Amino acid sequence: MKKINRRDFIGKASLGIGGAVALSQLPLSVFADADPAWLNQPIGFQTYPIRTLVVQDFPGTLKLMAGQGYQLVEMCSPQGYVTSGFGPLVNLKPADMRKIIEDSGLHCPSCHFTFPELTDNLDERIEFAKQLGLTQMICSTFWLPKTATLNDYLESADKLNKSAEKIKKAGMQAGFHNHEFEFAKLDDQLIYDALMGRFDPDLVKMQFQTEVINLGYKASTYFNKYPGRFISAHLSDWTADKKEVPIGQGIIDWKEFFAAAKTGGVQNFFVEMKLDTFKDSATYIHQL
Repeated sequence: MKKINRRDFIGKASLGIGGAVALSQLPLSVFADADPAWLNQPIGFQTYPIRTLVVQDFPGTLKLMAGQGYQLVEMCSPQGYVTSGFGPLVNLKPADMRKIIEDSGLHCPSCHFTFPELTDNLDERIEFAKQLGLTQMICSTFWLPKTATLNDYLESADKLNKSAEKIKKAGMQAGFHNHEFEFAKLDDQLIYDALMGRFDPDLVKMQFQTEVINLGYKASTYFNKYPGRFISAHLSDWTADKKEVPIGQGIIDWKEFFAAAKTGGVQNFFVEMKLDTFKDSATYIHQL
């Protein structure tokens, strides 16, 4: 495929959200001659931090976020998150959910699912994902108890590998989202590294949460350590004393982050922060 330069890409992206979404589906190699940060891709947000608003006024909240500079949204499965704030959406058909999202000017390529959804109810969840128009089904960690052993994590990884085979056959990519507890050690091993050694690199891609900067771990380190192993990232920024601030106002080196994200294979970026940080975060990312 012919490569395009930054100027051509910006011109094509200016066709609108639809054009930008279409361009986001192109292989990363297309952007080889672009700005190293290749930040003209659409940016998204995760619904979990603003779930109260989402369930109170789903169309209105999506339009609000589109107006603040976002083109993508990552949902949480209402069925899996029924007791975590998404219950009011559980009876909304996925096709209707998709129409509301698209009518707001957004696109939804990804959704979080609980581990049991992807192991005990996978066929139905795949059908839900297809109707929603997803290309990515993300496991929102295993939620193992604090007493879990490293072997418990590895056995769970084996189960997700198996589910991911079926997800791939359905035409989608499975992923795994980390929290801070994967950056703890068991048996003198970092749980995250142990999981990376267990997940099938083709079947399970990673979604990196930048919040682990509070534990001293940088996303760029892992993007470079495991090239091509990532599909998306959750973006948040923090001060040295661990206070959440808009993207660009904290301690994360975002130019370094986005440059390394290309090496990692990241396709989508989802800001996941408090409501009052979303607008400034989108502005900063678009201006990079």
